Amino acid sequence: MTNLFLPGVPEDLVRASLAKAGGDELRSGKFANPQSSAALAANGFGWFLEWPDLLPAFPCLGDIDWPARSVDVERQMWFPWPGGRHPWLDAAVETGTCLIGVESKRFEPFRSGKEAKLSEAYDRDVWGDGMEPWCGLRDILRAEPRRFAHLDAAQLVKHAFGLVSESSRIGKEPFLLYLFADPASVKPEKRERHRAEIEVLAEKVQGSRVRFAPCSWREWLLLWNGEAVAHASALIEAFDP
Repeated sequence: MTNLFLPGVPEDLVRASLAKAGGDELRSGKFANPQSSAALAANGFGWFLEWPDLLPAFPCLGDIDWPARSVDVERQMWFPWPGGRHPWLDAAVETGTCLIGVESKRFEPFRSGKEAKLSEAYDRDVWGDGMEPWCGLRDILRAEPRRFAHLDAAQLVKHAFGLVSESSRIGKEPFLLYLFADPASVKPEKRERHRAEIEVLAEKVQGSRVRFAPCSWREWLLLWNGEAVAHASALIEAFDP
């Protein structure tokens, strides 16, 4: 893709969101990388910043209220303590009753896996009722830091803790949407192993207050309709999700 942003994406708004986030995607040049996950997320959700009600529903969350009332590209979820690092999600969607934090992946799951690391800060008794499954996963990852080869499970645990804190602050139900690509250039067996690990994690955190909802980009994009259809086609052509 020659330009960083697809037609119809409000570049000034997206750039402002990326500039305040923690990843330094634009200045570092990472955003312009042909394999950039941030570019896919920013172009995918950025188109809806000014028209959140046009955002297509996620097939894995068909039972929540819709339409969306707001869409953010990059949003920080604050832990219930000052200082330190607080997680940034690639996008966030709010409906009347729900807060959906979006973690978007593209080629990252198919690179060399990294060891899970979770500091003692996450042991604080501040997460509230219904977070036992995520706390259990935290403990599993400490005991087996290479349990997942294709899934950054430690990052998802941190996001879940951030989401439960942020949702409590604004009085909405929290959801963690794992939106992943299935690039055709990646070997099918690797994509299958990635999906298998997603299923394992989903089973381990089932019943949690922060609901984990996995969905592929392509599965979601193929459901877009109305004014968003042309943008979905442009995303598929530009990013091969």
